[in-house]
Amino acid sequence: MSVEKEKGRLTTRTVAMPGDTNPAGDIFGGWVVSQMDIAAGICAGQRAQSRVVTVALDSMSFIRPVKVGDILGVYTCIESVGRTSMNIHVEAWVRRGRIGKREKVTEGLFKFVAINDEGNSTPIPAEEDLPDYVHEAMNEF
Repeated sequence: MSVEKEKGRLTTRTVAMPGDTNPAGDIFGGWVVSQMDIAAGICAGQRAQSRVVTVALDSMSFIRPVKVGDILGVYTCIESVGRTSMNIHVEAWVRRGRIGKREKVTEGLFKFVAINDEGNSTPIPAEEDLPDYVHEAMNEF
């Protein structure tokens, strides 16, 4: 039996709190999407070396619920880079009850556009023009 492994690098980690629940006691899906968007924005901003904005959420799969007390780890991976936009694959994994079983709960594909200070789209730099820390982060997985 093979163990599923996360795709990408750990970008953010947080604890699911009681204030983030729906009436059934599970964490709101919108809270999870928000955490994923934050992580994807960090990844996209580093690659673009500029401000970025989310322009689309092309796919989203809710696999399992997130519970209060779970540690939510969000992993990101650059799927593709165009002239001004990029697609970021995002996976959310939990550690149940902060110490228990680890499992994937959500995944999605987020599209970002790099923008300048005036809010207009701007070209994403070539990979060879990126600072060392971005190359190191891209090679972590």
